[in-house]
Amino acid sequence: MNGSDSTSYPAQYWHALDDGRIQCDLCPRDCKLHDQQRGACFVRQRQGDGLVLTTYGRSSGFCIDPIEKKPLNHFYPGSSVLSFGTAGCNLACKFCQNWDISKSRDMDRLMDQASPEQIAEAAVRAGCRSVAFTYNDPVIFAEYAMDVADACHERDIKTVAVTAGYIHEQPRRDFFAKMDAANVDLKAFTEDFYFKLTGSHLQPVLDTLVYLRHETKVWVELTTLLIPGHNDSDQELTALSQWVARELGPDVPVHFSAFHPDHKMPDVPATPKSTLVRARQIALDQGLHHVYTGNVHHAEGDTSHCPQCNSHLIERDWYQIKRYRLTAEGSCPDCGTALAGHFAEQAGHFGARRIPVYLGA
Repeated sequence: MNGSDSTSYPAQYWHALDDGRIQCDLCPRDCKLHDQQRGACFVRQRQGDGLVLTTYGRSSGFCIDPIEKKPLNHFYPGSSVLSFGTAGCNLACKFCQNWDISKSRDMDRLMDQASPEQIAEAAVRAGCRSVAFTYNDPVIFAEYAMDVADACHERDIKTVAVTAGYIHEQPRRDFFAKMDAANVDLKAFTEDFYFKLTGSHLQPVLDTLVYLRHETKVWVELTTLLIPGHNDSDQELTALSQWVARELGPDVPVHFSAFHPDHKMPDVPATPKSTLVRARQIALDQGLHHVYTGNVHHAEGDTSHCPQCNSHLIERDWYQIKRYRLTAEGSCPDCGTALAGHFAEQAGHFGARRIPVYLGA
């Protein structure tokens, strides 16, 4: 079924319990629902004897962004991506930077409506290389995202998931089989942080990352939002970097991004640039090859280097590509070392624009 009538779109990943309730099997929250109850994500609801996705075919809005904003620095740099999200989230991050979307409970009157085919066609018309499921976590609208991905692939449009990676094993396989790239939020590297500040757990996210890296062809980059006093200690950053190097490999790009006071943490100060620079150096010292800084202006932290000779291969100014020195094969012109990722012979020229797009009738 492909359509924009979202109120009764049948959801996958659930089973009936002996006590009469239905359990959602999409993510580790395992919500157990009576009739008309919604899961913690708010968008998956029991209706009668089944589970439905209430936001199929609806969006909180569409924008054309630079791919570097996702952030993905090694996936067709300089290209444009049609980005959209829906409403709701299966995490409860007290520091959420998109809380007006992820925690919305009154979206029906506000949302653009678009079928998977309409979204794919819009990407083609706009000259976008890819479509990104972002703003809120696409895991919770997996059926919609997967249908959009199928429509995109029929038109040679790539797909990108921006996600916290909080998902069970079987839906994880189904969902990421449709994705070409993913930026996964590794929000911290302690269970205490995940439990107290996100209402979730660390291990399922680590499991997702290991699965993506070793059992799929999905291009993966990581982002960690550094929050002063909560996940920015030298010890935690060292442990995180060591785990990435050991379990995922040194070529997986890591983005350390700056927090700004928001949602339920308005009294926590913004992350100083010096913290991001320190985090980047710690990660480099632990053997990671590609470490970036986000939400601050830091030329060195925006630059892609050759992992062998350290030559500057892609120089950026925020989201603008200033210099692109890769060969047609995606290698360093100085020493011939291949840069990990997916690259075109020339960088895209979309720049730092953000263009709202309306797809509704």
